[in-house]
Amino acid sequence: MSGPATDAALELLARGADEILKPGELAARLDEGRPLRVKAGFDPTAPDLHLGHTVLLNKMRQFQDLGHQVVFLIGDFTGMIGDPSGKSATRKPLTREDVLENARTYESQVFKVLDRDRTEVRFNSEWFGAMSAADMIRLAGQHTVARMLERDDFAKRYAAQQPIAIHEFLYPLVQGYDSVALRADVELGGTDQKFNLLMGRGLQEAHGQAPQVVLTMPLLEGLDGVNKMSKSLGNYIGIAEAPIDIVNKTMKIGDDLMWRWIDLLSFEISIDEAERLKAGVAAGLNPREIKLRLARELAARFHDASAAETAIAGWHAAVTGQGDTSLLPLQDVAVPAEGLRVAALLTAAGITPSNSEANRKLREGAVKIDGAVVEDAGLVLAPGFEGVLQVGKRNFARVRLVTAA
Repeated sequence: MSGPATDAALELLARGADEILKPGELAARLDEGRPLRVKAGFDPTAPDLHLGHTVLLNKMRQFQDLGHQVVFLIGDFTGMIGDPSGKSATRKPLTREDVLENARTYESQVFKVLDRDRTEVRFNSEWFGAMSAADMIRLAGQHTVARMLERDDFAKRYAAQQPIAIHEFLYPLVQGYDSVALRADVELGGTDQKFNLLMGRGLQEAHGQAPQVVLTMPLLEGLDGVNKMSKSLGNYIGIAEAPIDIVNKTMKIGDDLMWRWIDLLSFEISIDEAERLKAGVAAGLNPREIKLRLARELAARFHDASAAETAIAGWHAAVTGQGDTSLLPLQDVAVPAEGLRVAALLTAAGITPSNSEANRKLREGAVKIDGAVVEDAGLVLAPGFEGVLQVGKRNFARVRLVTAA
């Protein structure tokens, strides 16, 4: 029977979780008083991690803080298959070289969140690389096509007469077998991974192991507040981004999304405090101060406290006009020797997506250079210029123009 310590642990681990299968089993394992083996798998499909990935990493860190061992599993073998979860078409597999390069980058980034001493980094090629064709066929024989077609994305593609490659059916089996090889007590994954996570439970039982507890986490909405955070959609914050970019992008999210991010990303704002802050906002508290606190926490986590404070000060200087804009990082922008018109420069500096958008903002009087509104759309800035370009309140960059090679 669970006691106060187990109840407190369950409350922490349930924070932000979509579902725990099964909470009674998790309580029983926590009661055993031994370090649990907590697994989460990451396919190295891109070189950099973003905040969406850290939803799982944060939950892993909570397990670590409770004294448990986490296994950060890099799917160097499964990455070459291509995870079909949520896909409407067969995904192009990665090359071995792509997978290994991305995996090296992952290893260098995860310890911005995880405790290195309580983290076991594994690669699933360790066991699958040693498997024979006969072994793989035996593994495939432990599931049926009918069962695979119960999975939502496969069912939709089958009904739409879209092709499903045979190797895609192997992916859930391979991910499930990872739990057998690692003897996982708990596996974490996004809600889109539920089918694969349950596959692990079934395969563990078939191999005489106690089935793992499954804990699913929501998919974090990106900066647009609508779609899943994704590099392809451009609505992400990378954990390797500069502190000022982490702060500035966080400050742009909607107030409703802020609470969601606090729930899934913050270690410093507890559930109870978040509720008090919500009540405060309803009573007139400016949500900007809460958002700044979250931005500071995220910048400090992925860099350090000093860098976070400098970024906050730079943000204040650019957005409110209070402070020293020299605190903003300096970005070199290559321009022709004869210089660039301001609209083209805004686009080259990444402040506007296109020259047409930059010109529209110029007509609206929304463009500033060093705090002064730009009225001349024909203004040309040449190499040697250094200053702060700004569009609206929250899109800005401190730049230095250099001659293009």
